[in-house]
Amino acid sequence: MEGEGNNLKKILIAEDEKPLARALTLKLEHAGFFVKSVGDGTSVIDELKKDKFDILLLDLVMPKMDGMEMLKELRKDDWGKNAKVVVLTNLSDTQTLSQIMENEVFEYFVKTDIKLEEFVQKIKIKLGVV
Repeated sequence: MEGEGNNLKKILIAEDEKPLARALTLKLEHAGFFVKSVGDGTSVIDELKKDKFDILLLDLVMPKMDGMEMLKELRKDDWGKNAKVVVLTNLSDTQTLSQIMENEVFEYFVKTDIKLEEFVQKIKIKLGVV
């Protein structure tokens, strides 16, 4: 995998909104991370079969396989049981939040509430690179 020869932390972004995925990718790369971005849940599974990432940034509403279904699949895998997952969503209803927590999510952010600089800083903290 690209970025493997160095010690960059690897982030997989699962986000179907291309402008947001691009903005996150650019900010995180600028902060010194190796970033791969995909636009649907089945692509996340494919990427995780190829390589392991230090953290997964997961949108819940995606085509082919939504984020919640993908998260349940991930948690079935030996590696995936303990994978660090940060959910990015515009859904903030109680039922959705309950489902997120049932799947042992590292943290979640409501997209409309995050500022990219603060988000990158929080990811750095989560990965222990500050």
